[in-house]
Amino acid sequence: MLKKLLLAGVAITMVAGVAQAKDLNKIGVSLGSMGNPFFVALANGATAQAKESNPKAEVTALGYDYDLGKQFTQIDNFIAAGDDLILLNPGDPVAIAPAIKRAQAAGVPVVAVDTAAQGADATVTTDNVKAGELACQYLVDKLGGKGNVVIVNGPHVSAVIDRVKGCHNVLDKQSGIKILSDDQDAHGSRDGGLAVMQGLLTRFDKIDGVFGINDPTSIGADLAAKQLNRKEMIITSVDGAPDIVAALEGDTLIQASAAQDPFGMAKKATEVGIGIINGKKPEQDPILIPPTLVTRDNVKDYKGWTGH
Repeated sequence: MLKKLLLAGVAITMVAGVAQAKDLNKIGVSLGSMGNPFFVALANGATAQAKESNPKAEVTALGYDYDLGKQFTQIDNFIAAGDDLILLNPGDPVAIAPAIKRAQAAGVPVVAVDTAAQGADATVTTDNVKAGELACQYLVDKLGGKGNVVIVNGPHVSAVIDRVKGCHNVLDKQSGIKILSDDQDAHGSRDGGLAVMQGLLTRFDKIDGVFGINDPTSIGADLAAKQLNRKEMIITSVDGAPDIVAALEGDTLIQASAAQDPFGMAKKATEVGIGIINGKKPEQDPILIPPTLVTRDNVKDYKGWTGH
């Protein structure tokens, strides 16, 4: 009899454990700009996973338009609305920490996506070190291990820092490669890439290779080279954005980009967040999504960010 009672107790406990599994009913997503296809793909990935988990899940995806105060307000609104999970791409990885703490104090886990955020419960991002390595190894191979190279840098966030680190991992091993510049911040934009590259082209008579930390930067660098009639260089990048596909297929100096998968990244981040809601911490943090190299040779087979 005692054995039967114990078994019954175990069964009841197991049923109760199953019953306590929490659904994802509402998720708030705060991203840089919904006018940027990268963030749109992130929003779509989060939505896909949320709906896969619970078809009735409500997804609120907003752009904070690179205004940190606006992102703070969005997070507070997500908390007030009773969201179960918050995904965010931080406007500032350190300054966002108080808002993350407020969410966690209210019982809402926060998962950082694409860029790490201080205090987040988990981070899901591209393996940006690998992305930098892929793009710069392609550059080295095309140059035959010799030449003058510039790295057009960007904002001091984890993704950019890791891409530059990956590039250095490759370039620093090449005795025939001379890095002319690696500290100019083009702000991750086309206009910034144009302005920084104009200065570098004026400063240096011969540049054989350029690594831009993202596609807009590299597209701006290519435009600067065209304006100054400098055609001697090869340009590589990171992102795999729609604009880079056109650049790889067109008349540009850009020859490769290490492509991210924002849809899959946000899908994974949402899956991780659901696990955290149910008491399951990720086995590793950050979780790194591998990039793939898109070149002039294989761009026709590239599905892009909307390939899902």
